[in-house]
Formats: sequence, C-alpha cells, structure tokens
Amino acid sequence: MPTEPELLVQVTALVRRAGARLIDRYSTANRPAGRDELLAALRANDAVVADLLRPALAELLPGSHWEVDEHAAGPMPAGDWWVVDPVGGNVNAVHGMTDWNIGVSLVRDGRPVLAVLYAPLADEMFTAVAGGGAFANGAPMRVSAKTDLTAALVGTGQAKPGRDAESAARFGASLAAMMQEALYVRVSVPVGHQLAQVAAGRMDAHWQIHNVRSHIGPVLLVLEAGGVVTDLDGEPWDITSGNYLAAGPGVHAAVLDVLRSTR
Repeated sequence: MPTEPELLVQVTALVRRAGARLIDRYSTANRPAGRDELLAALRANDAVVADLLRPALAELLPGSHWEVDEHAAGPMPAGDWWVVDPVGGNVNAVHGMTDWNIGVSLVRDGRPVLAVLYAPLADEMFTAVAGGGAFANGAPMRVSAKTDLTAALVGTGQAKPGRDAESAARFGASLAAMMQEALYVRVSVPVGHQLAQVAAGRMDAHWQIHNVRSHIGPVLLVLEAGGVVTDLDGEPWDITSGNYLAAGPGVHAAVLDVLRSTR
C-alpha cells in the first residue's frame, strides 16, 4: 500500500489534470439563462472532474471507497474513503467568476489523513498530510500570528444550498455579532477557499454553522498549518462535529466568545 506522501504526489497530479479540464470549459462570459441551464452546467462541471478522479483514485488505493455526497455530515464507515468536492464554488464557475477549486481528501477510519485543494485559475495547490505540515505550491504554510480580533479578517459561508429558518437565523446572528468585533467579515463560497486562506495566514479565522464532508480536507490544511479547530462549544473538531471554528491560535478564543454569545 502506498504511503500518504506517495499518494499525495499522485493525487496532486490527477487534480491538476482535472483542473485543466475545467479551465477548458470555463469562461468569464459564462451566464446561465435560467435554473435548468444553471443546473445542467453544474452537473456537467462535476462530471468532468468525477469521471477522471473516481476510477483513478480507486486504482491508486485498491479497496478504497468514494463518498458520493460531499454535503453529507456525521460519522463515516471504517476504511479508506475519498471525499471529493469536484468543483468547490461551482456556482461561481458557471457564472464566470474566479473563486472555485477542486478538493480531494482521504479519510481513514474516521480521520483525515490527506488533503489537496487546487485553484486552477490561480494555479495554487494547497496540500497536507496528517502530521506532515501544510503547503502552498510546495512552500510551508503557517496560520496568522494576530492576537487582536479588531485587526482580524474573518469569514463564513453557506455550506450547502438551502437553509431552514432556524439555521438561517443562527447564521445571521453570528454574522451580525462578528461584524461588531472583527475588522472585516467575509461571507463567500467556496468554504474550502476560505479555509485555505486561514491555513496560509491570509485570513485569521473561519467559522461554520454546518460541518459537511467537503470541509474535511480544508480543515486538515488549517490544523497542519498550526491552526486551532474546535466546534462552537470549544471541543476539538472531528469529522462528526456539527459546526466548527478554524483560526489562528491568537484569535481563536476571542472569535469563539463572540460566537457563543449568539447561541
């Protein structure tokens, strides 16, 4: 069986190939005319990536499984599971915007062991192996050293389409509270992009009301870059957590206090 560092080399090569396929489809002039056209474009982009990665990842790691729903939550079965977000920020891509990426993580017996997040337009490859650090285009990443929330750039985003009224209200309350304490609050998708920015020290914190499968790899980036990741009760994050805060250690407690005030 290949080691995680050996797998990482091969996974990044595959993800670059998938990125090239998406770039061939992408245009800043993309403008879906209606819902049907929009959904068809989303499905087509996902298929271009999944059709390449699914068989190739299975071949790289015989006996591994493919998680079919990147928006799922909760525990995962034992064994090796590839969790793939074929186009993080797909809705941005099909509208001609630039914030989109490809995410691949490997979960082994319920723990993330490998993460790749690739932004093809910027040609930025974010990678991590559990216990081996986090990297951007091969250079080590470290989270922000800030200690003052009033100087911090923090963010959140919509984990998946649609919200029930209670979740929407909670999301809005957390956003309103954070806008009164942090320097700036960024609300955007894809969530993986924001987490990569936290890992790189470009942003200081990111919180989520919902923890879904597609976030697993990007959270590993933050952890391996020296960040603190807990649920919103302050307990250590794992893939079953219902929510989370990922931040540099100097601002994590202050951000958590703000979020607790809205619960």
